[in-house]
Amino acid sequence: MRSLAGQVFLLQLAVVVLVVAAGLVALVVQARRDSMADAQNRTLTAARTFASSPGILTALDSPDPTAMLQTSAQQVRKAAGVDAIIVYRPDGITLTHSDPSQIGKHVIGPYAEAAEGKSFTRTFQGSLGLSVVSAVPVKAPDGSVAAVVAVPVTVGNIQNRVNRQLPVLFGVAVGSLALAGAGSALVSRRLRRQTHGLGPAEMTRMYEHHDAVLHAVREGVLIIGGDGRLLLANDEARRLLSLPADAEHRHADELGLEGDLAELLTSERRATDEVHLAGDRLLAVNKRFTAPLGPASRVVTLRDTTELQALAGRAETAREQLRLLYDAGMRIGTTLDVTRTTEELAEVVVPRFADIATVELQDPVLHGEEPSGASTEMRRTTVVGLEGDHPLHPAGELIRFVRSHPAGAGAAGGRAVLVRDLNASEGWRAQDPGRARQVLDLGIHSLIVVPLRARGVVLGTAHYWRADGSPPFEEEDLFFAEELAARAAVCIDNARRYTREHTMAVTLQRSLLPRRVPEQTALEVAHRYLPARAGVGGDWFDVIPLSGARVALVVGDVVGHGLHAAATMGRLRTAVHNFSVLDMPPEELLGRLDELVAQLDSDEDPAAGNGQGISGATCLYAVYDPVSGQLAVATAGHPGPAVVQPGGTVDFPSLPISPPLGLGAGLPTESAELTVPEGARLVLYTDGLIEDREHDLDVGLAALRDALAGPDRTPEATCAAVIEAMMSDRPRDDIALLVARTRRLDPGRVAEWDVPRDPAALAPVRNACVRRLEEWGLGHIGFSAELVLSELITNAIRYGSDPVRVRLLHDRALICEVSDGSSTSPRLRRATLTDEGGRGLFLVAQFAERWGTRYTRTGKIIWAELSLHGGATPSVEGLGDALVDLWDDTA
Repeated sequence: MRSLAGQVFLLQLAVVVLVVAAGLVALVVQARRDSMADAQNRTLTAARTFASSPGILTALDSPDPTAMLQTSAQQVRKAAGVDAIIVYRPDGITLTHSDPSQIGKHVIGPYAEAAEGKSFTRTFQGSLGLSVVSAVPVKAPDGSVAAVVAVPVTVGNIQNRVNRQLPVLFGVAVGSLALAGAGSALVSRRLRRQTHGLGPAEMTRMYEHHDAVLHAVREGVLIIGGDGRLLLANDEARRLLSLPADAEHRHADELGLEGDLAELLTSERRATDEVHLAGDRLLAVNKRFTAPLGPASRVVTLRDTTELQALAGRAETAREQLRLLYDAGMRIGTTLDVTRTTEELAEVVVPRFADIATVELQDPVLHGEEPSGASTEMRRTTVVGLEGDHPLHPAGELIRFVRSHPAGAGAAGGRAVLVRDLNASEGWRAQDPGRARQVLDLGIHSLIVVPLRARGVVLGTAHYWRADGSPPFEEEDLFFAEELAARAAVCIDNARRYTREHTMAVTLQRSLLPRRVPEQTALEVAHRYLPARAGVGGDWFDVIPLSGARVALVVGDVVGHGLHAAATMGRLRTAVHNFSVLDMPPEELLGRLDELVAQLDSDEDPAAGNGQGISGATCLYAVYDPVSGQLAVATAGHPGPAVVQPGGTVDFPSLPISPPLGLGAGLPTESAELTVPEGARLVLYTDGLIEDREHDLDVGLAALRDALAGPDRTPEATCAAVIEAMMSDRPRDDIALLVARTRRLDPGRVAEWDVPRDPAALAPVRNACVRRLEEWGLGHIGFSAELVLSELITNAIRYGSDPVRVRLLHDRALICEVSDGSSTSPRLRRATLTDEGGRGLFLVAQFAERWGTRYTRTGKIIWAELSLHGGATPSVEGLGDALVDLWDDTA
């Protein structure tokens, strides 16, 4: 009885008893009520029937109404089942009665109304008990009351008939009670089985928990029957799936769900955290089967992951921004070029953070200078994300931002400015209303302007734009934009400072490199110099005219970049010029240069802190003689030249190998001599030209050979072809290229004589030289040339040794050369008054533009150059005055 089933059984049994008892009482009461109504109807009907029977008026008018009416009254009484049929005259005398003794007596009862012509029915308590009487008047033809018919009946007589039916009623009630009790017992038994014998409190708690789980939990619950119909859905499930009110007992396909979700609900497969779309929500769906623990159905739980997805989206956005910052650190600042750095910044953010990115810098920053302060006048350097014509200011345009513009406000405040809706930004539109309208028509709707600050100075601004298809910028995007701009600003400032140093180094190097090729006839020269991607270095070239119409070609390389390399290059170039004046052979010149570099390295002050020597410098020195076509080449760790024959074939002559400058350790430097045909091209270069080719010298040399081969070209065209074929977009090392096409001096402009070591031989040689000058049309300088030759030949005969030779070269100047076999060199000195000689070289220095001595393997050559178009040749008379002036002690 403690179980819910037992209590339900008792309740049902009590209810059945009450219902049966109430029904029985109601039936008895109804029977009694029906008896009273039957009595009233029966008496009234009998009275009316007898009163309206035919012949009653006739009988009343007869002499003996009783005789005529008594018999019929008795018959009607018996037929109607009433107690009596009483007929009396209006005066109350009884004419008929069930008791004959009452005939002729005055009637007793409330019959006054009937005597007045009104029918009535009354209930009264008589001697026999509760009775009902009905009285009906019998009217004469004239409307008067001829008699009254009263019909009484005792209610107890009718009740007796009802009472005889009570046992049947009680039997039916008992049977119904037994049947209902048996049914309640069966129901209770079934209920006990279904409720597993739980008590009311347990059942209440279970259903309370059921309601809490189904309606309070933030997870949708569906129970799908085996036939695919929805059996139960809690409130959360209805909200998540937008189910109609009458969703239960409808098939899953009729609930308006997405196809894959509806298929999952009706399928026979399990699901664990499957993500399905339901309207605008992403639901994580789990599905299990209740069998064998319950009936064949499916339990589905739904969890709204839309907010989780949004949170995951924000987390993913944060991760993407971190990855973007990492990529920015790797990609921004790969070069030390200011403009390229801004391009890298824009390329990083487009399209991962913004649809369009523009960068503007102050003009001093672009030139490597320090900006004076925050300025709203900037030059746009980069536009990324737009192609062709667009309404934004193009790259290279100078923009003067108004103070109300986000760029002006950001530069003044030093903070990023967010414009969520450009259409609503009056300050941005005020800059250029027409252009602003075009920008909005293009679909651009949101903007972040970030100042580029480094070391407290605003270098420029970065504009990040978003267009249709992208959400507007939010407040949380400002931090990322500022962090990205801060990293980029440091790189831009580094590039700016490098640009300044690079400009200084370039200026220094340009000042140290040859500004023009000196005039000479032996070679047609063209050159190129290209600084490296990392800045200017120590590569240089030179063309140095030498005595005897010869020309020296020099190419060198100092390892490193920057001001130190450029300054070192200038020192070496100056040293090469100084040594070349001494007319040293190439191997000797490089030997002296090696000693100089070693000395300079040893003189470096370790306390200075730079620790930068000149170690690693290389040099190639070549001397070309246009008379003989000989090319003497020596190299100190430098790549050898390429020789392009007139037919187009390319050779790389083998040269003696020598270490770089400063590393020779006193070892002698060797040279090689080549005979170069006229019209050949000599190509000298630094290693940056060939090493930049896949870091493989053989590949670089092969590429250079291919670039040089082919039909004959001018040196200028050769330089252009080589640079185009060999140079990458941004070389890692300096490139110096020198191309010289060889020429030969016309043999008709060369005159040579052997001179015996006899003073008497001076006059014939001198006369022959004068005649040759006349043939060359140089008679106007014949006196000067004769005087210079006389002094040089006399010195060779007096102080030199065999063989003595004289050579005249008709080039841009008249070159007079006297060679002998001795190695002693005359020197210019002031002779005293008592000296008989020592004044000849003063005459040579007076009348020659240049003069000097160079040594050969067999002796020396003393040479002098006389201008073909110089001043007037002195006369014999003026010569004495000139000589006196030279040794005037008072001069």
